[in-house]
Amino acid sequence: MDESKLGTAAAPWPVVVVGAGAAGLWAAWRSASLGARTLVVEKTPRTGTKVLASGGTHCNLTTTLEPEGALALFGDRGARFLARALWNLPPAAVRERFDEWGVPTVEAPLEKIFPQSGNARDVRDALERAVRSAGATIRTTAPVAALEPAPFGWHLVLEGGERIAAARVILCPGGRSYPRTGTTGDGYGWCTSLDLPLVEQVPALVPLTSPDAWARELTGIAVQEAEVRLVAPNGRTLGRRRRPVLFTHNGLSGPGPMDLSEPVARANGGLRIAIDLFPDTEREELRDLLVSGASTRGAPKVARMLPAPLPARLRAAVFAAAGLEGDDPRCSELDRATRHQLVESLKALHVRVDGTLGYDKAEVTAGGLDLRVVDPGTMAVRGRQGLFACGELLDVQGPIGGLNFQAAFATAELAGLAAAGD
Repeated sequence: MDESKLGTAAAPWPVVVVGAGAAGLWAAWRSASLGARTLVVEKTPRTGTKVLASGGTHCNLTTTLEPEGALALFGDRGARFLARALWNLPPAAVRERFDEWGVPTVEAPLEKIFPQSGNARDVRDALERAVRSAGATIRTTAPVAALEPAPFGWHLVLEGGERIAAARVILCPGGRSYPRTGTTGDGYGWCTSLDLPLVEQVPALVPLTSPDAWARELTGIAVQEAEVRLVAPNGRTLGRRRRPVLFTHNGLSGPGPMDLSEPVARANGGLRIAIDLFPDTEREELRDLLVSGASTRGAPKVARMLPAPLPARLRAAVFAAAGLEGDDPRCSELDRATRHQLVESLKALHVRVDGTLGYDKAEVTAGGLDLRVVDPGTMAVRGRQGLFACGELLDVQGPIGGLNFQAAFATAELAGLAAAGD
């Protein structure tokens, strides 16, 4: 007889985990490792589908940052909520755990950590092996249609009508990002049915669209050392990231713009991305370089006096934004006002942004279950005995760089501990 169907009102499963992604598998492993009979139900035919697709199939599974540095990247509200989780399971502990599971890791630029093999499948397989070795049961192709309170805990109603009884439930269904992997926002409907408050969801960590034809014509150009700012119509800076920028046929991509995508998704237009092409060089230094060029014998051209070469198409766009005539004028040809405008264009090249590429291209979902109803020490949902939530379902998200996997593992660790010991 299929053990996964033994959950009845008389003998419910002690712990049922809904969703076999990064958070769900970790929570199930932790719960089962503590002796709780645990069932994982997954709507798709396999576990960890989004894990397999992450990081270009390489899986940036955590960060090199210490907990304090990692928490700062989640903003004040997110840092307060995640503090106990990340100090309980810091990034270094995640690396150690995967090493114990046979997946050594390596460091990469931008504080990233990848499996040494460079293969996301190794991460997924290690998680699944750990869950099964701990004694948990995994049941795939088992989509949950409804979650209902019951005297003993909870009933999970599967599509087709089958009911699974559970004393405690850990919700890890993911969000709406990458819907082709099965994350289609099912958990939000369950929250609504239980009168749990939700924060409006929008795609995040997603490429931006721009109405500026000149920016789209720079498709394929990447600026590795850049600082980007998201600027409101009133000139206020809404966010800032020192990360690479990629120009695309839709607008802007790369870690810098994508890290600032949530406010763009929530706005009604009017925002701009300001790109600092030389963040290590102050405006006054740039001005001095150009003035020096103007007084140098032979009157060098502007491009020669820049701190580093720019791709020709990007340089032309900067010059056009500054009102310069010609492909590369000589420094001596710049008057004071034009020189000032050139410096401003180099330090804050403005690109209008009017939207994102949506959930299909988003790495995470912003918004979700309101953190005010979740206990940050256990991930228990307040007022709903035996219900826990973790991972992307929660209204907390960080920037690109393994932070969201780290948050998923850390919140799942607390949920698994609490559910197993409840």
